[in-house]
Order: sequence, then structure tokens, then C-alpha cells
Amino acid sequence: MSSASTRSAPDRASVPSAQMPDAEATVTMDKIVSLCRRRGFVFQSSEIYGGLGSTYDYGHYGVLMKTNIRSLWLRAMVQERDDIVALDSAIILNPRVWEASGHVAGFVDPLVDCRTCKLRFRADKLDDARCGKRPSKRPGEHSECDLTEPRQFNLMFETQVGAMQDESSGAYLRPETAQGIFINFKNVLQLARRKPPFGIAQTGKSFRNEITPGNFLFRVREFEQMEMEFFVPPGEAEQWYEYWIAERLRWYRDLGLRDANIRVREHDASERSHYSSATSDLEYLYPIGWQELEGIANRGDYDLTQHTEFSGTKLEYVGPDGERYTPHVVEPAVSIERIFVALLCDGYDEEVVGERERTVLRLHPRVAPVKAAILPLIPRDEGMASRALALYEDLRRHHVVEHDDSGQIGRRYRRQDEIGTPWAFTIDEQTLEDDTVTVRDRDSLAQERLPIGGVRTWLDTALEQPWRSPKGE
Repeated sequence: MSSASTRSAPDRASVPSAQMPDAEATVTMDKIVSLCRRRGFVFQSSEIYGGLGSTYDYGHYGVLMKTNIRSLWLRAMVQERDDIVALDSAIILNPRVWEASGHVAGFVDPLVDCRTCKLRFRADKLDDARCGKRPSKRPGEHSECDLTEPRQFNLMFETQVGAMQDESSGAYLRPETAQGIFINFKNVLQLARRKPPFGIAQTGKSFRNEITPGNFLFRVREFEQMEMEFFVPPGEAEQWYEYWIAERLRWYRDLGLRDANIRVREHDASERSHYSSATSDLEYLYPIGWQELEGIANRGDYDLTQHTEFSGTKLEYVGPDGERYTPHVVEPAVSIERIFVALLCDGYDEEVVGERERTVLRLHPRVAPVKAAILPLIPRDEGMASRALALYEDLRRHHVVEHDDSGQIGRRYRRQDEIGTPWAFTIDEQTLEDDTVTVRDRDSLAQERLPIGGVRTWLDTALEQPWRSPKGE
């Protein structure tokens, strides 16, 4: 493997197998949805008009948390490495791109209609669906079910470009960000002065007209992908494929996902795309069961070869000594939405403290939407209020923090617990005497005193520390 990597590949023996214990019974998708709605993480889109199936809007805390996930991914993929560069390609590409990639002809799911209940289902997922007349049964099991023969349904959203609507104006909203990377391979190779092995990373919206979206954010029609295409010499593809499985697994562990809830599952030949020589999913134990969190695929040279053929432009690497080859591609691909839900599920906890139930999100501090809360113990006290506001104004220039002076202190703590705020700084009577504040830890509820002048340094240091979920492995 080339020295272009910034890390050595961990031993594959450390990757967990598919045999894992069940998820904790306290976490259900209904509880996650309720928390998201109650605390302003996620809302049903177009809610005042009755909503639109499987489309959601992100509220303040949802936006902050998504931004943190995206930033941590870019930090790991681009900022901390010398062999990956960033890209932001267009959402609407030349339609020929999708012909070359195979999406026009092959990006399809088998669709069946029920003539009785008028619902539509994926023919290959009937075991996961519920009959419209009798939800306790699967489609086709009820005596009144009348299913059509399966037909192929293309998942791409079609649109029109320009003032005239005819065959020449047809285009698509991208169903993935990867193709925008492949068609820019030559530009990056030349202008960024890169040679294989190197990668191109991109985040952005993708759109898929799913037949049966559902399970909250898990399967939606509009989502944000984070994909990286890693271009390697053909003989190194398998080694890099193994490397990226281990590297991506390490990233999730560093974010605090517990080993019991994440595993690697390799696809068998019948599951893989025709161009893939190997594909593995990092699966998470969601409340709906083990499901794909992220996919890592060894795509071979299929994409660059297809675009070379359809565009007439050679997409290959030519070395200074005349060496010439079409690189193979290893692709880690994930949606922010699935990470978002996995982190909420992994962090969600309920416990009784002082004979009162507490709901808390035990998020990694770097993922948490708010890093700290500044709370005057008695908001009406001018001394406490002024010191709290001064500390808030100082900290907000460096971190996302909140000032909360509404309600009893216990209720304010509970609000911050539910949005995952790791620390709360309380200004109280002792602050007025010796300029110290109380810092309360979200997970342990432990408290200690700090000089008010040292709070910013303390918070800076705390946010850089490794973190593991107090819920155990």
C-alpha cells in the first residue's frame, strides 16, 4: 500500500462479526420521532398543508447536529489527510452522464400495485410491507388482495432544463453524488497535481423516488450524501478496500457508537452490483433491526471506463515514465440522515434521578448541537444575570452555546439533557463571592467549581478529549 495514506489499516480481526446482542428495549423509533419533534430537531415538511410523504424539515438543533456530522466527516476525509481533495459538483448534470453510469437503464426497483387498496409496494420487499386492508398481513396474503405483475420503476426524478419542454430539455435530479466525482476525475488529476492512490470527497443532496419510503429519516426521497471515491492502481484495490472498511468503522467508534450496535456484513455475489468485485455494509442496530448505515464498495474501473466510452475523453492515469492505466475505485458512501438517526438511537437514554424520570441524549460532545449551556441560578438577580450574559457572549464567539434563564433550574437542566448538551455552567451565589461557576456533566451529573475566567479554556480542552458512551459497549 502506498505511503500516501495518513494511517495504517487496522487489523481486520478487530472488525466485529454479525453476531451481536439485541438493542436496548428502551429505544424505539416512536420515541426518537417524538423527541425530534418536541425539541425541534426535525419537523414534518409542509405540515400545515398535511405534509408530503417522507419529507422532513430540520429545525435549529437538527441543523446544528447535521452540520457537526458533515464537518467531522470532512475533517476525517479531507482536513486530516494529504491524499483526498474536496469537490462540489452540480445537482443537475448532462443526461448523458446517467446513460453512461447505467442509471437510465438500470436504476430500477420492481413495483407492484394492489388493485384493492391502491397501495404500491416493492416486489422484492413484500416481506417487510403491510397489507393496506389488514396491516397484520403482508401484501398478497389477505383474501381481497389483488396484486399486479411486477414492473420496473426508475427511481430518478425527471425535470426540464430551459424555457422549452421537449425531448432535448429532459434532465434528472442526481440520485447520487458519485458520478459528479467521476466526470471531474481528469480535472482533479491535472489541477490538484494528484496521482493514485488519491480520493475525491463530496457532500450534497441526492434524490430518489423511492416506492416505499418510511421509518422516519431512514429512507427518504431527498437526502444528503457523503461519498468519497478513492482511485487506486488496479493491483492495490483489494488492499484499499479492506483499509477503508476498517477506517470507516474506526470513525464511527470514535463518534461513540457502541460496538454492540455496529457490525460489518459482506455482500454475497447475488447482492453485489454487476461491476463490484466486493461490497460490505457497516450495519447499525436501529430500532427496526440491523440496517445499512454505510456501504463500502470495490467498484473496479467500471465508472471511469463507462464515462471514457460515452464522452470520448480518456479518464486514465499516465505516469511520468509512460505508465498508463485506468484506476480502480474504492467507495465509502453514506447519508447524513442515517448517521443522524444512528447517533440519536445510540445516545437516547431514560433514567430516574431523584424520583423523576430523565430523558437524555448521550451524544459525543463534538456531535452535540449545543456544546454548553450558561444558566443563571436566579435570573432576576442582576449580579447573576449580568455575569451569565458576559460568559455567554465570550463563549459564543468560539462554540455553539446557549443562554437559558427561563424556568426553574431543574427544568432548564432537563431541556439541555434532551438536546444532548454535554455541560452546563451555572452562575450562583458563590459566583458573586469568588468568581467561580459550577460545571455540571450531562452523563454523570457530577459537578465541580471552576474560575469563571477559565471556563473557555476548560471547554476547549474538554471538546478535544476522546469520548466513549457511558451506556457501555
